[in-house]
Amino acid sequence: MSAADVDVIVIGAGVVGLACAAELAALGRSVIVIERETRVGQGTSSRNSGVIHAGIYYPKGSLKAQLCLEGREQLYARAAARGLPHREIGKLIVAVDVGEIATLEGLLARAHENGARELRMLDARATRALEPAVHAVAALSSPRTGIIDAHALIESYLHDALGRDVSLALGSEVIALEPSGAQALRVTARTATGEVSHARASHVVNAAGLSASHVAALAGLDIDRLGYRQHLCKGDYFKLSGSKRGLVRRLIYPVPQAAGLGVHLTLDLDGALRAGPDTEYIDAPRYDVSPAKRGVFGAALRRYLPDVCDEDLEPDYAGVRPKLQGPTEPFRDFVIESAAAHGAPGLINLLGIESPGLTACAAIARRVGALAG
Repeated sequence: MSAADVDVIVIGAGVVGLACAAELAALGRSVIVIERETRVGQGTSSRNSGVIHAGIYYPKGSLKAQLCLEGREQLYARAAARGLPHREIGKLIVAVDVGEIATLEGLLARAHENGARELRMLDARATRALEPAVHAVAALSSPRTGIIDAHALIESYLHDALGRDVSLALGSEVIALEPSGAQALRVTARTATGEVSHARASHVVNAAGLSASHVAALAGLDIDRLGYRQHLCKGDYFKLSGSKRGLVRRLIYPVPQAAGLGVHLTLDLDGALRAGPDTEYIDAPRYDVSPAKRGVFGAALRRYLPDVCDEDLEPDYAGVRPKLQGPTEPFRDFVIESAAAHGAPGLINLLGIESPGLTACAAIARRVGALAG
């Protein structure tokens, strides 16, 4: 990255950062994207299950609810127009005993409040008719939940950004972010070989994913006072053996757990089955998957898929989510806002962009485009 004056600097080249860059460039802004890794989409964007969410779980009026619903429609439209591999496969959230039915009914009411009105309740017989291998006394059917090739989506936004003359600085870590004159911010970045460079912009979009709290702190924000310190939450995935291929045709989720959505079963676009993620708060990113967790995952799956044995599971991969809430804290929404009120004019923070961030990426980008207008 060479010294330059541009309209916007985007920090982070995950799916959200690249979507923001493409949107801003389409609005006529000159844009530089700075990314610490040597390739795009190496963080949270590519270490998830690639689910297109329906907007079920989030409180009415929250950004997660609004942007998930908006983003879902935009994502399906983009995938269809660009030929991105995806399937509108559907999902069942299952109650394994009568005590969980009230939770499903609450989720249905919330989904309807959020505008996801296509959901419906199924009794045990209807659930078995759709998914004979699933043990459940009732289920909530979400037909518009889907899956997408996250890497193809990332590449599509990269293609759009580069086609609109966005500059991409890979292998560059932001080490300073400070005011430069009355209406600009100066970003300093350093490569792995120690080369330091600078760029100035009227707006900086902090789409740094797991490092977004650190970037906000570089700009002088008191992230603890503002509640902007992210907590790293690791989620492991196990793959199911090929002998279980075809066991289900939809995504199968349990009722939500205290710390997340519970270990659920997803399919990839080739039909392979994967279980996860679990939730483990950690101090620093790591991506190991312990085979010792096999029994825990097997037991979680057998609550609603009794034919799954521990021996059917093999460690697959892990992802790390940037959560704003700690292990025992209540729901926290996305933070997508100008930091001008906090003493950093020109900075737009994107914090806590975990699920449904991939689903909502286009809607997030439009909101950022409005903030940088």
